[in-house]
Amino acid sequence: MTDLHTPEAPARDVMAYDVVIVGAGPSGLSCAIRLKQLKPELSVCILEKGSEVGAHLLSGAVLETRALDELIPDWKEKGAPLDTPAGEDKFLFLTEKRAFRLPTPPQMHNKGNYIISLGVFARWLADQAQALGVEIYPGFAAAEVLYDENGAVRGVATGDMGIGKNGERTAAYQPGIELHAQQTVFAEGCHGSLTKTLFKKFDLRKDCDPQTYGIGIKELWEIPAEKHQKGLIVHTAGWPMDSMTYGGSWMYHLEGNMVSIGFVIGLDYQNPHLSPFHEFQRFKLHPAVRKYLEGGRRVSYGARALSEGGLQSVPKLTFAGGLLVGDTAGFLNVPKIKGNHTAMKSGMLAAEALAETFAAGAAQGAECASYTQKFKDSWLHTELHRVRNIRPSFHKGFIAGFLYSAIDTVFLRGRAPWTLKNHADHTQLKKAKDAPKIDYPKPDGVLTFDKLSSVFVSNTNHEEDQPCHLQLKDPSVPVRINLAEYDEPAQRYCPAGVYEIVTNEAGEPRLQINAQNCVHCKTCDIKDPTQNINWVTPQGGGGPNYGSM
Repeated sequence: MTDLHTPEAPARDVMAYDVVIVGAGPSGLSCAIRLKQLKPELSVCILEKGSEVGAHLLSGAVLETRALDELIPDWKEKGAPLDTPAGEDKFLFLTEKRAFRLPTPPQMHNKGNYIISLGVFARWLADQAQALGVEIYPGFAAAEVLYDENGAVRGVATGDMGIGKNGERTAAYQPGIELHAQQTVFAEGCHGSLTKTLFKKFDLRKDCDPQTYGIGIKELWEIPAEKHQKGLIVHTAGWPMDSMTYGGSWMYHLEGNMVSIGFVIGLDYQNPHLSPFHEFQRFKLHPAVRKYLEGGRRVSYGARALSEGGLQSVPKLTFAGGLLVGDTAGFLNVPKIKGNHTAMKSGMLAAEALAETFAAGAAQGAECASYTQKFKDSWLHTELHRVRNIRPSFHKGFIAGFLYSAIDTVFLRGRAPWTLKNHADHTQLKKAKDAPKIDYPKPDGVLTFDKLSSVFVSNTNHEEDQPCHLQLKDPSVPVRINLAEYDEPAQRYCPAGVYEIVTNEAGEPRLQINAQNCVHCKTCDIKDPTQNINWVTPQGGGGPNYGSM
């Protein structure tokens, strides 16, 4: 096997910028725009691993415009794609057959907000950034963090292209490109593959709680006109989740008879037999849900993990030569079910701190420490502090969490003198023998579907002749431990059919990894009870293409 790092390997080209941003999501784009507003002379580059801006972005999504109003006050005149004002809010508690309407929690009131496609919105933000001189390179996955001789981040390198399954260079081989920067901004989204290496190198999580995550599974439907109510927002809690599993749904009615529908399940769930994908499918069979979908057609599908830990799980944000923004740091406001305005604000605060660092002449390898203080002084910190105890209150079950959340919101108003703790999701699974099996209904192909047909409508594509980007630290663990003790939960927590237990002619089981199905949700890297799976970037441009999801 050829060693790609031998002296014989072709030298990588180098491109130099003042700032390199990894990820063209709302935080990275907002950071770039604000930075060019403040320091137009700076050279700014954004790398995006998706085939186009927005290809890997997945969100409900209802947008609160607070950050956008600050970043681009004339966004309406500039044609921002905010075409569906939020209308009526409904909050339902579901049992298996019935739905009970409850008062909408204060954080979930959406007057003044907009239902959007995050991918479409991001492409508009990208246009604004490029108009200011920002260079954006989609289809280039940042695969390696570069360091200088002092250990400070010096930039990133894109992955080599044209590497075959066997690890050897093919005729199409092209070495990656090094992008050197005075400062590097990591805006990779939830559980970034480079960010997790920074956590270890700089010990960024030593003073915070473990991050806790959810998996969001979404479908876009076109429904009959008579069932469509533009602007309608419906959230549910309860069934099909059991009393110890955190989860809930959304249904947002966009323009053109389109409906965004999805389900989020906390990845601290305990039953290894639970399948988030199949929970979502059976949720659609509830009478309160299927009445909207019957007669309609599913247009697309996607899945993505999200950071739910809140303020107490936010890591140290800065280190020598770089900083973290958006969901890669964990700025989601869980009770609001919104993270785009908070991601944007974090990117803007980072840009303001970077501008000061450059103005002081100390950008190369410096730690942009003022970013942390700007965050603490901002409305973003205030917003997250007030809701910090809501999500961890559900660690004790739905009833305890629901009651505590009501008290915290109505009476304490988020000013409790205590802060509840979070736990690591991969530690929460029970052994398979200690948990009840779940009998999921077979898909009907009309309202409910299987994983493979769902992956097909996610427009997922990977170059087949490349190394597997789902790496096992110990290949024996899936069968020796995960199958023996947990009935290999990767078969179920993956929403794309990537992991299968198959048997050989002798009847011996092994884990088969169908990496070409991967929708880049990162759930496997998070939930694997042995932490044996390492998700790394595939060749640039691979993965889903969510388009207008």
